[in-house]
Amino acid sequence: MPSSDQFSRRDFLQSSAVASAGIWGLTAGGQIVSANVPNDVIDIGSRRELFVDHYLIEDLGGKTQLQLHHPVPREVVLKHDAPWEGTGSGYHSVFQDGDRYRMYYKAWHLEVTEKKLNTSRHPLYLCYAESKDGINWEKPNLGLHEFEGSKQNNIMVTSGPVGSLNLDAGHPAIFKDENPNAPAEGKYKAIFRSQKPNGLLPFQSPDGVHWTPMTDKPILNGIGAFDSQNLAFWDSTIGKYRAYWRIFTAGVTNDKEWKPGGIRAIRTAVSDDLVNWGPFTDLTYVDSPPQQLYTNQIKPYHRAPHLLVGFPTRYIERGWSESMKSLPALEQRKMRAAASERYGTAITDALFMSSRDGTKFHRWNEAFLRPGPERPETWHYGHQYIAWHLVETKSSLAGAADELSLYATESYWHGKGSEVRRYTLRLDGFVSVNGSTDDGNELVTKPMKFAGARLTFNFATSAAGSLKVELQKPDGSPYDGFALSESDLIFGDTIDRTVTWGGRSDVSRLQGKPVRMRVVLNDADLYSFQFTS
Repeated sequence: MPSSDQFSRRDFLQSSAVASAGIWGLTAGGQIVSANVPNDVIDIGSRRELFVDHYLIEDLGGKTQLQLHHPVPREVVLKHDAPWEGTGSGYHSVFQDGDRYRMYYKAWHLEVTEKKLNTSRHPLYLCYAESKDGINWEKPNLGLHEFEGSKQNNIMVTSGPVGSLNLDAGHPAIFKDENPNAPAEGKYKAIFRSQKPNGLLPFQSPDGVHWTPMTDKPILNGIGAFDSQNLAFWDSTIGKYRAYWRIFTAGVTNDKEWKPGGIRAIRTAVSDDLVNWGPFTDLTYVDSPPQQLYTNQIKPYHRAPHLLVGFPTRYIERGWSESMKSLPALEQRKMRAAASERYGTAITDALFMSSRDGTKFHRWNEAFLRPGPERPETWHYGHQYIAWHLVETKSSLAGAADELSLYATESYWHGKGSEVRRYTLRLDGFVSVNGSTDDGNELVTKPMKFAGARLTFNFATSAAGSLKVELQKPDGSPYDGFALSESDLIFGDTIDRTVTWGGRSDVSRLQGKPVRMRVVLNDADLYSFQFTS
């Protein structure tokens, strides 16, 4: 049986179908229970649930609201200042692989001169860095490719012909394949761009260093722009690979070549083998306006893999204005604009979005990662592209829980090379149910059924703040022993606290029954919850 965190959207849909048929079925924990419950009861099993959308929320009372949280800037962890790197380096792929962290990225240089942008100093490369802690990174000498007479560099893949393929190494997305049936020679996968004909190129590797193509022709050709970080990964929740790539909404094809138009947007498809793909679908959003999205950075969240989370780059061409002229590096901005106005007047930031089906996303219109305080080499096109994807790292506070690290580009266009800054966020800390100090702040969930013996919270309060919890029947009346008046007051700041009622934590007698969770909040944030053993 899968672990509790691996209980999938597919399992959820199947168990929901069983429930609607009124027969016996399995909970997420593998226990046989009666499915004779109302059809609108959501089976969460023992999954960790985050409040990144309204899926589980029935009502928010008082001034309670869903509040987006923002990552905290930390140190610059990598500078792309080697001669084979440069000011256009980016499109980072980051993941933890056992006891080390891996980072793959595009190495490129942009030379801005009067009325000209020169990109021909060197070809596009795929380069590599690694770390023992996700904080201190180094570039190993791989000895694979020669640059200016030496192989002492971290160049992993170069652009150019590979057999019958024409590989662009500058738009890479690299991942460790979690498919349990992946062969040893395909433990790692890479998605590159095909220069011509247009499309994507899947490669595989046994060690994450040496790569061979999986096909002799591009995949998904003719149905995208692909001039961004196009990515794919194994989605264990549906048992298939997913791909997400860049399109223009009014793009058209001609002789299998993409001709852009409209706005930058995102398209997706699924596959059993990374080579043969089903029909594509364009992403849709809940209550979000049309906006230009450059990258998408979508992947399952490792602590709740039934949730796909993304950090798309929002691209905005703002034109010339007094505010634009007041932003940093005006003279260089003018030089870039002389080559193409958008090079000088477009700006970028990062958003947060999530999905439970992979195609319809709840996208926060508020910026997740703003450009930040004005300082040299900021507030420009290419700033704040978040790497694909986040990783878990140790906290800088001794004894504190682990935290999430995200990485974003800085100093694009500037100096010897762009840089990578690390940002941190608490585990599950994207969005919280936030309650102020006023009376009447509470959360009531939709009816759920669960598998587990205790309820745990990831939460934070002030010294005077608190949470109290009631487990209700669908009609709103409390289950015996779980009334709000019996709830022990909860306060503190932790990612894992067991909820108790009169000192009792065992909720197993409510397994399989429809349960509403009512939480009363006072100067508190609730990030996630889980019914577990």
